[in-house]
Amino acid sequence: MILKAFPEVGASVQGQAVAIEPLVSKIDDVQRLALFDLDRTLIDLDAAFRRWAEEFAERLHLAPEGLAWLISQDRDARPHREVFFSKVRERFALTEPVEELWADYRRRMPHLVQCYPGVLAGLADLRGAGWRVGIVTNGMADNQLGKLRSTGLADAVDGYAVSGVEGIRKRESGLFEIAAQRCGTNLAEGGWMVGDNLIADIQGAQTAGLRTIWIDRGTWPGHEHQADHVVADTVDAIAIIRDRHMSR
Repeated sequence: MILKAFPEVGASVQGQAVAIEPLVSKIDDVQRLALFDLDRTLIDLDAAFRRWAEEFAERLHLAPEGLAWLISQDRDARPHREVFFSKVRERFALTEPVEELWADYRRRMPHLVQCYPGVLAGLADLRGAGWRVGIVTNGMADNQLGKLRSTGLADAVDGYAVSGVEGIRKRESGLFEIAAQRCGTNLAEGGWMVGDNLIADIQGAQTAGLRTIWIDRGTWPGHEHQADHVVADTVDAIAIIRDRHMSR
């Protein structure tokens, strides 16, 4: 289990649950805790996938329609990667096992992802204003931890929880609770969650007692939701959270 260190506590507490609620102030009885999803919230996974698909198509000498098929599969269906690579293997008559194709993808993806513009600066602003900032993400441990490290996000937040490490996934409240603890807070005191998935991020966070901001990237047409705010960009979500603090 991974525990991030905090400047306020010594190295002797590594690996232990640390309660430092007095260090976290509140707004309207909601503590200054802001949790974020990773893929398509903080990092541009779609652009990274396109770069991966172009490399994959070039390596296999695929025709342009092959590349278009890869991108369409991700854009239109967004299947689990094991399902995706089962389809890829069948479509292009590949001999490599699905597990090998998927593992190669996970090794490459951390080198292709980038944060959306303004994300790192926005997170730094929040932390500078007294907010505890964390990341809650589903995904395989090697892939997600690699993304966190390569983008600098691992050092840009107070704590993070990865489902592949913890053995629990959003929308279960337990993963949000782990992230809150890594940030030195207690989920019972509330906070905010920002994400693009209406079920894993928004419904999950609401069940966990958090206020929510939904990043609407046009992938949930016609779905009803009860998010507190809806924005098109993560920087806008950060501004909402920051402005609530600045107004008091």
